[in-house]
Amino acid sequence: MTGVFSSLTEFRNLLADAPQANAKAMGEAEARNGQLTKPPGALGRLEDLAIWYAGWRGNPRPEIANPQVIVFAGNHGVTAQGVSAFPAEVTEQMVLNFQHGGAAINQLSRAAGAKLSVHALSLEAPTADFTQGPAMSEAEVVEALQTGWNAVDANTDLLVVGEMGIGNTTSGAAILNAIYGGEAEDWVGRGTGVDDAGLVNKARVVREGLAANPSKDGLDILRCLGGRELAAMAGAIARARVNRIPVILDGFICTAAAATLAGVSDSALDHTIAGHVSAEAAHFNVLKNLGKEPLLAMNMRLGEASGGALAINILKSAVACHSGMATFAEAGVSDG
Repeated sequence: MTGVFSSLTEFRNLLADAPQANAKAMGEAEARNGQLTKPPGALGRLEDLAIWYAGWRGNPRPEIANPQVIVFAGNHGVTAQGVSAFPAEVTEQMVLNFQHGGAAINQLSRAAGAKLSVHALSLEAPTADFTQGPAMSEAEVVEALQTGWNAVDANTDLLVVGEMGIGNTTSGAAILNAIYGGEAEDWVGRGTGVDDAGLVNKARVVREGLAANPSKDGLDILRCLGGRELAAMAGAIARARVNRIPVILDGFICTAAAATLAGVSDSALDHTIAGHVSAEAAHFNVLKNLGKEPLLAMNMRLGEASGGALAINILKSAVACHSGMATFAEAGVSDG
């Protein structure tokens, strides 16, 4: 499906025309769930997760066989404003670490049986400093969206996307402030570990970014205040929707990228669940605005798709119970 859009208008149209879950498969999954050898509701949220997954896969008795984790990396011109405790060079250094198998996400993907791929997006050419104007041109943001779109394997049956990009918690905070309002201080956090003065500086940068970029909708906000890796995550999440691939959202940055899609279409994230709530202070509020209840609360704040990858095994377990358990009739057990 390469080349299916070449402008933000065409991408918006794809979101508007994206398919819904298969109601027939979901109904049959609900019926099956009611016949399994357990008291009604005894598996709690696992039952809801399995039925949700079945609806998106169009199969009332599905399996998860090909989960994919994708990490996108990008550099941000706004780092010139001193918003990070680490230099921009760390982005490229961490990409090499991912490629050599030495990062947390390599271990978590392996533990979940997930294929991991890493995409670095023009690290030598950071986005523009959004306190001075838009971070990206339309051509640049469309190219990044296309990178994310094309990174999704057609055989994937569960997707997690993550990121690496020094400065991107500032970008995420600016995006969310533009979408949901409030004060800059409501959305900025310590990110890679900035001190109190750094936190004040991040809030200033977010305010200046919003003032310099009066934006229209979620995708325009993504162009003006985002980064290439955020746009790539948004592109991958949208491709998953078109292919009816369920998505586990990662942390603060991933959820900010996803929120730009919800800013275009109210149903754009119906195929997603929240893998965890991170230690980045505003993440809980983003999830609340999106109506997503996280599966995990592990005090994580690493990014890299780490929280989403950790949640893969929860969804795998939900689907395994749903599809693998015997019904009362099959087991010869009286259901009362």
